[in-house]
Amino acid sequence: MKKYGQRQSGFTLIELLVVLVILGLLMSVVGPRVMKYVGGAKTDTARMQIQELSAALDMYHLEVGRYPSQDVGLRALIEQPAGEKRWKGPYLRKSNVPNDPWGNDYVYRFPGQHGPFDLFSYGADGQLGGEGEDAEIGSWE
Repeated sequence: MKKYGQRQSGFTLIELLVVLVILGLLMSVVGPRVMKYVGGAKTDTARMQIQELSAALDMYHLEVGRYPSQDVGLRALIEQPAGEKRWKGPYLRKSNVPNDPWGNDYVYRFPGQHGPFDLFSYGADGQLGGEGEDAEIGSWE
Protein backbone atom coordinates (compact mmCIF):
# COMPACT_ATOMS: atom_id res chain seq x y z
CA MET A 1 0.00 0.00 0.00
CA LYS A 2 1.28 3.42 -0.96
CA LYS A 3 1.80 5.96 1.76
CA TYR A 4 1.03 9.62 1.29
CA GLY A 5 4.08 11.58 0.12
CA GLN A 6 5.77 8.70 -1.72
CA ARG A 7 6.65 9.42 -5.34
CA GLN A 8 5.64 7.08 -8.12
CA SER A 9 8.22 6.29 -10.76
CA GLY A 10 7.41 7.41 -14.33
CA PHE A 11 7.79 10.32 -16.70
CA THR A 12 6.60 13.80 -16.01
CA LEU A 13 4.69 15.83 -18.56
CA ILE A 14 7.73 18.07 -19.11
CA GLU A 15 9.96 15.07 -19.86
CA LEU A 16 7.46 13.75 -22.39
CA LEU A 17 7.20 17.16 -24.08
CA VAL A 18 11.00 17.43 -24.34
CA VAL A 19 11.16 14.00 -26.00
CA LEU A 20 8.40 14.97 -28.45
CA VAL A 21 10.20 18.22 -29.34
CA ILE A 22 13.46 16.31 -29.97
CA LEU A 23 11.63 13.78 -32.18
CA GLY A 24 9.98 16.60 -34.10
CA LEU A 25 13.35 18.27 -34.74
CA LEU A 26 14.86 14.99 -35.92
CA MET A 27 11.98 14.39 -38.32
CA SER A 28 12.25 17.89 -39.76
CA VAL A 29 15.92 17.23 -40.58
CA VAL A 30 15.72 13.58 -41.64
CA GLY A 31 12.26 13.53 -43.27
CA PRO A 32 13.10 15.50 -46.43
CA ARG A 33 16.18 13.36 -47.07
CA VAL A 34 14.20 10.17 -46.76
CA MET A 35 11.53 11.49 -49.15
CA LYS A 36 14.25 12.43 -51.67
CA TYR A 37 15.48 8.83 -51.70
CA VAL A 38 11.92 7.49 -52.08
CA GLY A 39 11.40 9.75 -55.11
CA GLY A 40 14.71 8.68 -56.60
CA ALA A 41 13.76 5.03 -56.13
CA LYS A 42 10.54 5.55 -58.10
CA THR A 43 12.46 7.18 -60.94
CA ASP A 44 14.93 4.27 -60.98
CA THR A 45 12.03 1.80 -60.97
CA ALA A 46 10.47 3.57 -63.96
CA ARG A 47 13.78 3.37 -65.85
CA MET A 48 14.06 -0.37 -65.15
CA GLN A 49 10.46 -1.01 -66.21
CA ILE A 50 11.01 0.95 -69.43
CA GLN A 51 14.10 -1.16 -70.17
CA GLU A 52 12.13 -4.36 -69.53
CA LEU A 53 9.25 -3.22 -71.75
CA SER A 54 11.70 -2.12 -74.46
CA ALA A 55 13.34 -5.56 -74.40
CA ALA A 56 9.91 -7.18 -74.74
CA LEU A 57 9.12 -4.87 -77.68
CA ASP A 58 12.42 -5.87 -79.33
CA MET A 59 11.54 -9.57 -78.87
CA TYR A 60 8.13 -8.89 -80.43
CA HIS A 61 9.90 -7.20 -83.34
CA LEU A 62 12.23 -10.18 -83.84
CA GLU A 63 9.37 -12.66 -84.00
CA VAL A 64 6.69 -10.63 -85.77
CA GLY A 65 8.94 -8.55 -88.03
CA ARG A 66 7.76 -5.14 -86.85
CA TYR A 67 6.87 -3.28 -83.67
CA PRO A 68 3.24 -3.15 -82.49
CA SER A 69 1.13 -0.46 -84.13
CA GLN A 70 0.14 2.64 -82.22
CA ASP A 71 -3.45 1.35 -82.01
CA VAL A 72 -2.50 -1.99 -80.45
CA GLY A 73 0.24 -0.52 -78.27
CA LEU A 74 1.76 -2.38 -75.34
CA ARG A 75 -1.22 -4.77 -75.09
CA ALA A 76 0.45 -6.67 -77.97
CA LEU A 77 3.05 -7.83 -75.46
CA ILE A 78 0.48 -9.86 -73.51
CA GLU A 79 -2.38 -10.46 -75.99
CA GLN A 80 -2.11 -11.60 -79.58
CA PRO A 81 -3.25 -8.84 -81.93
CA ALA A 82 -6.03 -9.77 -84.33
CA GLY A 83 -4.69 -11.30 -87.52
CA GLU A 84 -1.10 -11.59 -86.25
CA LYS A 85 0.01 -15.15 -87.07
CA ARG A 86 3.70 -14.92 -86.07
CA TRP A 87 2.99 -13.76 -82.50
CA LYS A 88 4.58 -16.18 -79.99
CA GLY A 89 3.96 -14.25 -76.80
CA PRO A 90 3.20 -13.29 -74.21
CA TYR A 91 6.41 -11.29 -74.02
CA LEU A 92 5.98 -10.20 -70.39
CA ARG A 93 6.06 -12.47 -67.33
CA LYS A 94 2.95 -10.90 -65.86
CA SER A 95 -0.51 -11.00 -67.36
CA ASN A 96 -0.80 -7.22 -67.51
CA VAL A 97 1.27 -4.26 -68.67
CA PRO A 98 2.64 -2.52 -65.58
CA ASN A 99 1.85 1.08 -64.78
CA ASP A 100 4.65 3.47 -63.93
CA PRO A 101 5.54 3.82 -60.22
CA TRP A 102 3.10 6.74 -59.90
CA GLY A 103 0.16 4.66 -61.17
CA ASN A 104 -0.01 6.09 -64.71
CA ASP A 105 0.13 4.21 -68.00
CA TYR A 106 3.39 4.23 -69.92
CA VAL A 107 3.13 6.13 -73.21
CA TYR A 108 3.99 4.14 -76.35
CA ARG A 109 4.47 5.91 -79.67
CA PHE A 110 5.11 4.16 -82.95
CA PRO A 111 6.87 5.35 -84.96
CA GLY A 112 9.00 7.15 -82.42
CA GLN A 113 10.76 10.48 -82.61
CA HIS A 114 13.87 9.19 -80.79
CA GLY A 115 14.08 5.70 -82.30
CA PRO A 116 11.89 3.03 -83.85
CA PHE A 117 9.46 3.56 -80.95
CA ASP A 118 9.21 5.89 -77.98
CA LEU A 119 8.26 4.53 -74.59
CA PHE A 120 8.10 6.90 -71.65
CA SER A 121 6.52 8.00 -68.39
CA TYR A 122 5.47 11.57 -67.71
CA GLY A 123 6.92 11.30 -64.19
CA ALA A 124 5.32 12.03 -60.84
CA ASP A 125 3.09 14.87 -62.04
CA GLY A 126 1.71 12.88 -65.01
CA GLN A 127 2.24 15.86 -67.34
CA LEU A 128 4.66 16.88 -70.04
CA GLY A 129 7.58 18.92 -68.72
CA GLY A 130 8.88 19.29 -65.22
CA GLU A 131 12.10 18.77 -63.33
CA GLY A 132 13.39 16.19 -60.91
CA GLU A 133 10.74 13.59 -60.12
CA ASP A 134 8.24 15.38 -62.40
CA ALA A 135 10.48 15.03 -65.50
CA GLU A 136 9.76 12.54 -68.27
CA ILE A 137 11.65 9.25 -68.26
CA GLY A 138 12.08 7.77 -71.72
CA SER A 139 13.47 4.76 -73.55
CA TRP A 140 15.92 6.98 -75.46
CA GLU A 141 17.78 8.14 -72.33
